[in-house]
Amino acid sequence: MEKMLCLVLKFKNNMIKKKIFQMSLIFIFFASDLYAQDITNHKIAVLVNDQLISTFDIIQRVKMNAILTGTNITPDNNDQIKNSAINELIQEKLKDEKIVEYEISISNEEFLKQENNFFNNSEFNKEDMINIFQLNNINYDDFKRYLISQLSWQKLISGMYFRMTSASKIEIDEILDNNPDITEDIAREIIIQRQLDLKSGKMIRDMLDEATIEYK
Repeated sequence: MEKMLCLVLKFKNNMIKKKIFQMSLIFIFFASDLYAQDITNHKIAVLVNDQLISTFDIIQRVKMNAILTGTNITPDNNDQIKNSAINELIQEKLKDEKIVEYEISISNEEFLKQENNFFNNSEFNKEDMINIFQLNNINYDDFKRYLISQLSWQKLISGMYFRMTSASKIEIDEILDNNPDITEDIAREIIIQRQLDLKSGKMIRDMLDEATIEYK
């Protein structure tokens, strides 16, 4: 019989600003023996080129993603959410290998800018996020590493491919026609970022094809 573990996540009510925030409940049901264990158990779940991903890593990422996106995880969607977290962690391991290979580093100034950008586009502020993470036994340092990994990968892709990108007048005009409130410079940035995203996606697919991935 499948075992089920219910983890209670709490996150800020989107409508409450600058007040004592109310907490909603998200119930995550793990209908798999892989997760039917104490969350402090660091059993190996996946090996990626000899780098391990533990069951604890997966559970923590599922919780963090649920908080960041406000996703209500139910028995109907828990497999999809779980598999998405696993795939995300696998890709991060492969990205980190390239980041180390190309000696990509992030300064404290670069990280703080990335962190500020995140919260400027988030319904949370930093203090609330830290409190919510603490309520759900998530270390804020894990979130910092998540942001640093994202920024490092962006820096790597930009360094490798930015000189190969371009934005034609036709492409810029098309963006402006559909988004009349943005500037030409922003339209150009959107086009360039799309091209970099395509390069990033191809590199990730190539790394996945070449990687040795073992599910335990």
